[in-house]
Amino acid sequence: MSTSLRDQQHPLIRQLADRIESTWQEHLSLSPYQIPHDLGYVEGCLEGERLVIENRCHQTSQFRKIHLELAQVGKNLDILHCVMFPNPDYDLPIFGADIVCGRGTISAAIVDLSPVNRDRSLPVSYQRALFELPAANFSQVRELPAWGDIFSDYCLFIRPTDATEEAAFLEYVLSMLSIHCQVASQTQPATSAPEIATILAGQKYYCDRQQQNDKTRRVLEKSFGTEWADRYMTTMLFDYATEVVAC
Repeated sequence: MSTSLRDQQHPLIRQLADRIESTWQEHLSLSPYQIPHDLGYVEGCLEGERLVIENRCHQTSQFRKIHLELAQVGKNLDILHCVMFPNPDYDLPIFGADIVCGRGTISAAIVDLSPVNRDRSLPVSYQRALFELPAANFSQVRELPAWGDIFSDYCLFIRPTDATEEAAFLEYVLSMLSIHCQVASQTQPATSAPEIATILAGQKYYCDRQQQNDKTRRVLEKSFGTEWADRYMTTMLFDYATEVVAC
């Protein structure tokens, strides 16, 4: 991804984008992922302001799609969005992280490992590792949206109030991401059809719920229209597999 956009964004977004990519490179064997030709870099207009979206995607044997999106609306809005979609023959949660920054102030920062199994709980290997992390104390914890039943008990959704809390959020994200990459690298693929079907259903449910995010959809619709926004939401942001995808 060109660094031109991230260099113009809030420092926390720039730092997190750089360190997410370095963590992927450290722990995973990345291969290119084919992004639709017109969705890698997108420009539009929102209420008279220039809207820019940059996407970078990879894949690995464990992950069907690893996605990092950066977006900016004029000088008013900076966004980081990251999701790691496991291949459906790997019984792994879905890592996701987002930062929304308006007029230089971060209004929302969220990270989670969202379980996709029937009982909506993280595997024991994750719970043990996450339990060992230092306690994350933040002064403004935000309420999850109505569709947020996809998130785990370890989800962190905050409004950081100062540089100290921003740095703490950054470290929490990277700790969670490192745990995820390490566990994924040690996980063996599932072989039974019922188990894979359960994973597929869980991932589809995650995507269906995320597509109910009206705030994201409204921004895209205002800039590009309803049809384009629906395509972007369902093919770029929260697409899901219907079968095991070979890397």
